Amino acid sequence: MKVILQADVKGHGKKGDLVEASDGYARNYLLPRKLAIEANASNLNTMKLQDEAKKAKLERDRAAAEATKKQLEGKAVTLAVKCGASGRLFGAVTAAEAAEAISKAAGVEVDKRKLSMDEPIKALGSYKLKVKLGFDIAANVNLTVTEAKD
Repeated sequence: MKVILQADVKGHGKKGDLVEASDGYARNYLLPRKLAIEANASNLNTMKLQDEAKKAKLERDRAAAEATKKQLEGKAVTLAVKCGASGRLFGAVTAAEAAEAISKAAGVEVDKRKLSMDEPIKALGSYKLKVKLGFDIAANVNLTVTEAKD
């Protein structure tokens, strides 16, 4: 009997696979536990439509990441922070602070977890940050840390 797996089944396949299972195993184990559904024309068509929808969503997400990269790429962002006389910061510039500054400057929401910083920023100067957008797409942003005027 041909069935479409609704969950990963050890020894048979992964979720969404069309597999051949023995009649007894399918009727007595897979179908009652909702691990699979019978592979009739209606269910096969539904599976095909879901696959197409998933591919379309991935393409939309990839296009959105590319558009965000174009908005962020090469953007120069300035962040004013308090510092001592020698140019050393009181503490460090965190990923959250940098992400907030980039979001304000570019008009694009940037999550702090997507921001890649080589080392903590503890001094005034220019730094190159990498924003990971998914799908192996990343944008480089220039962050300039300056002294805050009281």
